[in-house]
Amino acid sequence: MKVLVIGSVYPRFHEDAEVPWLRTSVAHLKQAGVEIQVLAPAYKGLKSHEIDGVKVNRFRYAPAGWEFLTHEEGAPSKMASKPWLQLLAIPYIISGFFKCIKICRKFRPDVIHAHWPFPHAYIALGAAKLFHIPLVLNFHGAELLLIRKKKWVKPLLKFAIGQAQAVFANSSFTAGKIKALRNVDVEWSPYGTTLESGNASGDEIAPHPINGKFKILFVGRHIERKGICYLIEAAKYLPRDQFEIRIVGVGDLTDKLKTQATEVSTTSDAAEIIFTGKLSPEELANEYKTANVFTLPAIVDSKGDTEGLGVVLIEAMELGLPVVASNVGGIPDVVVDGVSGILVPEKDPQALANAYKRLAADPELLKQLLTGAQKRIAECFTWGKIVERQIAVYEKIKNP
Repeated sequence: MKVLVIGSVYPRFHEDAEVPWLRTSVAHLKQAGVEIQVLAPAYKGLKSHEIDGVKVNRFRYAPAGWEFLTHEEGAPSKMASKPWLQLLAIPYIISGFFKCIKICRKFRPDVIHAHWPFPHAYIALGAAKLFHIPLVLNFHGAELLLIRKKKWVKPLLKFAIGQAQAVFANSSFTAGKIKALRNVDVEWSPYGTTLESGNASGDEIAPHPINGKFKILFVGRHIERKGICYLIEAAKYLPRDQFEIRIVGVGDLTDKLKTQATEVSTTSDAAEIIFTGKLSPEELANEYKTANVFTLPAIVDSKGDTEGLGVVLIEAMELGLPVVASNVGGIPDVVVDGVSGILVPEKDPQALANAYKRLAADPELLKQLLTGAQKRIAECFTWGKIVERQIAVYEKIKNP
């Protein structure tokens, strides 16, 4: 089995932390016996190279100094702040289109697996048609949100879906959006954890001890859809001598959130709110070890964006933390309410606070949720099973 994976982002060097789930997915496919290559755009003149023994074919689409459309904060965010970058989309697609044909002429893959179908379906279609290679489109949610902002994207995506032999979605939420666009069969293909250690075996994990205060941990970018402002509001309902909220990460909203936290702490006996900033892997590991609950108070933001899946929840569960999260997007695929975690309505600080209090007061519930979380991970989010399902689809659609 030979597969060409196409994406907008792929690690540029061994230590690069970009799209760790895609890198891990490719590594597991390779481990399962798939001969695999990656096609991704260059970054500031970066040439083709190897990562983890996998050839990464880079296509050039502009002078080196202009090749920063992808990687780091991502193309949609960059184009929103610098609209002129949209002009690079045309050479991006054209260059990728011809590079894909060149690779497929030599590599002759059995399947082309294109992540983020807009615009990568159109990079893949030429080679797929020319060499009669089955096409898999893998949606992650962001492409479908573009339809709200750019109406002309809808017919292009609808057409691309019709050209694919299989369609993957990272969550049932994303799958529903695809089916609303075009009534096709959609395979659920989530991510697994990218942790090098953890517990995906389903073994029983004991809750972390409460040392002084019950520690509530958030880890992620400080952007609107994470709903951090509602976590800060929840502090008003949590006694300061019993609870502590720890917010890891940075982002566009960090300063605004710190101001909000200061206002909350000065107007009530609210739980202490600590911003840790960006942490080293060792420091982050320690945060997970000393926390008592992990939270993701995500929302549907003003642009209609929300969590496609919430891999960070899977990682927290593997590290022995019960989770409290909002009932939005793909989160319910991970958190089954009362079974593998607690779901609350979005934008509801009181509901968040009540969930934390409930966990702090009930050690048996903590144990029950941790057991349920390990079972959920073992059933749905181990890479072995994810890759097994992907390969089954490849075998089904590949040319005889």
